[in-house]
Amino acid sequence: MELQAGTEPLTGSGGNILFTGDDVREHLVLVGNGMAGCRAVEELLARDPGRYRVTIFGAEPHVNYNRIMLSPVLAGEKAFDDIIINDRAWYDDNGIDLIVSDPVAAIDRSAKTVTSHSGRTVAYDKLLIATGSDPFIIPVPGKDLPGVISFRDMKDVDAMLGAADKGGDAVVIGGGLLGLEAAHGLTLRGMKVTVLHIMPTLMERQLDEAAAWLLKSALEGRGQTILTGADTAEIYGDGMVEGVRLKDGTLIPASLVVMAVGIRPCVALAREAGLDVGRGIKVDDHMVTSDPDILAVGECVEHEGNVYGLVAPLWDMCRSLADGLTDRHSGYKGSVISTKLKVAGLDVFSAGDFSGGEGCEDIVLRDASRGVYKRVVVKDDRVVGAVLYGDTADGGWYFDLLKRGEDVSDIRDLLIFGQSFASGGGALDPKAAVAALSDNAEICGCNGVSKGQVIATINKGACSLDAVRAGCKASASCGSCTGLVETILALTLGEDVQSGPKTMCKCTSFGHDDVRREIVAQGMKAIPEVMHKLHWSTPDGCSSCRPALNYYLLCALPGEYVDDQQSRFVNERMHANIQKDGTYSVVPRMWGGLTNPRELRAIADVVEKYEAPMVKVTGGQRLDIFGIKKEDLPAVWADLNAAGMVSGHAYGKSLRTVKTCVGSDWCRFGTQDSTGLGVKTEQMTWGSWMPHKFKIAVSGCPRNCAEATIKDFGIVCVDSGYELHVGGNGGIHVRVTDLLCKVTTEQEALDYCAAFTQLYREEARYLERTAPWIERVGVDYVKSRIVEDDAGREALRARFLFSQQFMQDDPWAARAAGQDTQLHQHLVPAE
Repeated sequence: MELQAGTEPLTGSGGNILFTGDDVREHLVLVGNGMAGCRAVEELLARDPGRYRVTIFGAEPHVNYNRIMLSPVLAGEKAFDDIIINDRAWYDDNGIDLIVSDPVAAIDRSAKTVTSHSGRTVAYDKLLIATGSDPFIIPVPGKDLPGVISFRDMKDVDAMLGAADKGGDAVVIGGGLLGLEAAHGLTLRGMKVTVLHIMPTLMERQLDEAAAWLLKSALEGRGQTILTGADTAEIYGDGMVEGVRLKDGTLIPASLVVMAVGIRPCVALAREAGLDVGRGIKVDDHMVTSDPDILAVGECVEHEGNVYGLVAPLWDMCRSLADGLTDRHSGYKGSVISTKLKVAGLDVFSAGDFSGGEGCEDIVLRDASRGVYKRVVVKDDRVVGAVLYGDTADGGWYFDLLKRGEDVSDIRDLLIFGQSFASGGGALDPKAAVAALSDNAEICGCNGVSKGQVIATINKGACSLDAVRAGCKASASCGSCTGLVETILALTLGEDVQSGPKTMCKCTSFGHDDVRREIVAQGMKAIPEVMHKLHWSTPDGCSSCRPALNYYLLCALPGEYVDDQQSRFVNERMHANIQKDGTYSVVPRMWGGLTNPRELRAIADVVEKYEAPMVKVTGGQRLDIFGIKKEDLPAVWADLNAAGMVSGHAYGKSLRTVKTCVGSDWCRFGTQDSTGLGVKTEQMTWGSWMPHKFKIAVSGCPRNCAEATIKDFGIVCVDSGYELHVGGNGGIHVRVTDLLCKVTTEQEALDYCAAFTQLYREEARYLERTAPWIERVGVDYVKSRIVEDDAGREALRARFLFSQQFMQDDPWAARAAGQDTQLHQHLVPAE
């Protein structure tokens, strides 16, 4: 979720509490909109929601998101929206003033005010500093070259994605968790990656030598080059990074260098304010600094000489901080650390002191065929350390034994085989193992959730995995604890656990298929009606269900349902793609990839008139105009419409492009008029809203220059007619199409295309591409509906063409868009 830079503070209500300019409550100002600071506010609201008025300053243009999950975003496994912790509604509902893209620059302790970079000054009664940490940049020549980046926030991820789009070589300096995750993501994005680590083994703080060797071998098996004992001498390049030179003279070419060698507490603001600072901002057991009205929490703090960089201690700090601010008497006493991680998809766990030494006994299990390594360190009949690789299911149990200092002499011989064997005398019973965990045992490391908290959430009415995730956030991040949460659900509820398809979101117990069926069966015609009749648990839904409901109603009631623009994603509302700097890119439609002088002049005029900094040819054979200001979008589209150009929907859940080759008119290998057929196909299908983006291609011969066999619907021209393909997908996870059938005429190809598109529109779940949809229902099912059932195919085609007359009446199709006030309202909705 992207927010405007310099957004004004929000005011609103939280529950029955009304927030006004005359609010007399104590004012808590939070410096830092990250995980620790917002978690502290959550804990405070849970204890006494009316105690403080809260203002949050954030340096980034985002709401609060989970930095731990940046790696899956880089790897393409998640989108940014998937890692948001607190959406905009959370700030609104709790009356929190959120100020983004404007970090605090100074603290005046005597006046009790903070001043931001933009000059905004805000008074506080209590100040909470949660500035986190800064990446450590090794001081070598070339460290400031363009192309050298860190890996700490979404800006870094965007930079890596941009570099990966160009391909080439990458070097990651640092073989810790962040470095290996960066390398994994860049490898998946197609780059050739070399990891440089100065220490002899990877992740030396979390893994012993044996586990680190297994990890290195696995990563090398995935195509990465891992160099340990590698000391960087310089990063070289002429105006741009070109490579890395090691101190032994080795040269490694690279167009991207990622620094991931460590982090340091961000204490500059606190130090300039005169607070007591060591390695971090020094705090007491309630996270109070040397100034009694200033607190600090997270990676920026130092408690009893310790600085923590893992989330579990941070959550403990947040609980103690909230207790202190609400007159409770607990306090933070430090943390015993465990680390349960997925490194590039590989499970690792460590806890305690696994260095061994005098008086220690190592118990080791190695299973080479399964790639499993376990080592438990025992001293004086008590577990003092553990390292697990490949199978981390018992990590929580070992950590529980370690924290409680339990005597393990009675189970010594079975200890290495895990809790199920040790507690059951060899009987492997995962449920019994989870049942034996104490209520204080940590279940979700990402969000600091114990077994007792999961059970409490279930006892409050959470009867499904999604409900538990919504209630206490267990399993809501990396997902590695999902099995444990499901087992706790089964143990607590027995047969009452909700099963079946996943619900649409936390607002409802219905799945997508159920909602679509009930909309038709009950004749529902509006989003509020659906929410009422299907007993939505929230008053207005959320950013997940509202776009889905809007689409389902639009598809079920063409010409009758009025499209709810405010339930669309911002890019669909704007008919432009928001960029990371807050400007937009605009893509007008070019039928089948064809253009003409009038269109090219119109695009050139728009670029000059609105000072667009870049125009790029897209993979869909169109021109993308970058850097358009939001306020200029109506005029830009008016100018393009005047030249006969309409939206390319490059930003919507809709038909994107129809890619073509030149076909028989020009190519000596062409068998049919692929360009002409592509234009007809696009003119038939454009403007059609879909469950997800939808791409078509028409290749003029089996050489397949238009790449029709990785599109949602592909047509390959052959001497005797047209081969029709469905369910393809490019990108990270490539899926080659399934052959639907072969037809002999252009009209048949168009008819089958219309029928297939409508079947997908009517039966796929929102945000489900054709590839996973076909894998879910099976290509034989699609053939039975499209190829084998002539009457059914004709009915689907007719419904598609009927709906299209309303789709293409969208205001964006109007040639006189500049005079269309409704268009302007769609384009610039009320903030």
